[in-house]
Amino acid sequence: MRRFTPMETLMSTLATLTNHQVRLAARPVGLPTGANWSHTSEPVQEPTVGGVLVKTLSLSLDPAMRGWMNEGKSYIPPVGIGEVMRAGGVGVVVASKNPAFAVGDHVSCSPGVQEYCLIAEGEIKRYSLAKIDLRVGSLTQWLNVLGMPGMTAYFGLMDVGLPKAGQTLVVSGAAGAVGQTVGQLGKILGLRVVGIAGGATKCDWVVRELGFDACVDYKAGNIKDALREQCPKGVDIYFDNVGGEILDTVLTRITRGARIVICGAISQYNNTTAIKGPANYMSLLVNRARMEGMVVFDYADRYHLAITEMAGYLKAGKMKSKEDVVMGGVQAFPDTLLKLFNGENFGKLVLQVAAE
Repeated sequence: MRRFTPMETLMSTLATLTNHQVRLAARPVGLPTGANWSHTSEPVQEPTVGGVLVKTLSLSLDPAMRGWMNEGKSYIPPVGIGEVMRAGGVGVVVASKNPAFAVGDHVSCSPGVQEYCLIAEGEIKRYSLAKIDLRVGSLTQWLNVLGMPGMTAYFGLMDVGLPKAGQTLVVSGAAGAVGQTVGQLGKILGLRVVGIAGGATKCDWVVRELGFDACVDYKAGNIKDALREQCPKGVDIYFDNVGGEILDTVLTRITRGARIVICGAISQYNNTTAIKGPANYMSLLVNRARMEGMVVFDYADRYHLAITEMAGYLKAGKMKSKEDVVMGGVQAFPDTLLKLFNGENFGKLVLQVAAE
């Protein structure tokens, strides 16, 4: 009896597998509902020459996903109707015809909301496929401090915020994926750090566990009065993740030469009416301040530098990485995504697709 080679056995196994996916069925108006998604399946295929097949282990759920569902010009093309929903994630290589990736390698990439991702040789860069080292950080940390949220926090603060020791940094969404890292970086750099978060539990955690100097609970009362108390010298850097009224309020407290980093506006993403700009924008003129948007993809060629620095902080115990992991596979994606917009998640929201 002829013995099958390991590759023949692997290909035979792949032929029995099914890839379950979540696709965008219609563009949402307001919060996404079940009608915006379709659940599909297809056979798993082997990679072509130079290609790689990745089994998705965990997906990163981010507020930016809501913007990717909308039609119109943005920093990245919208997800097309009928396409697998875009998502970053981590996984393991289960088949490879590319010498740079071996079966068993752990990788980060943009697999989308599906169980398996087939990446052709010419698409490796587009999918941001890269090996990750689990000795440096766990799988979920590679989706948080060592992943896109961490890179957003690092370059947004360092390159746009231009921090200087002794200055005051205010961070909205302080208990979220980006906010938690921005604040911890600020403390490492010698800033006074004041967070803004929703609820006493999150605010307490931000101060007690992450080391922020203070945290304002936007659900508890007058944010303007609280900022006046916690930022007596004004706000030198504001890292904005929420937009809306909170941005407008912080603009009343900025100092001369302040830097406002526009990272996101989660409070506005599900609006069914036109988004209005901040009413207090003239404060930028009076204070000779600067408001600048940032998109993390612009810094891709420097990710490795930030990862090395942040991994050092994790190892030294100077930084923590909190993830909110939800089980349930790709089928749980539509409901889990909504946790971002009602404030249910505590830390970086991660959907576990498969066990290691």
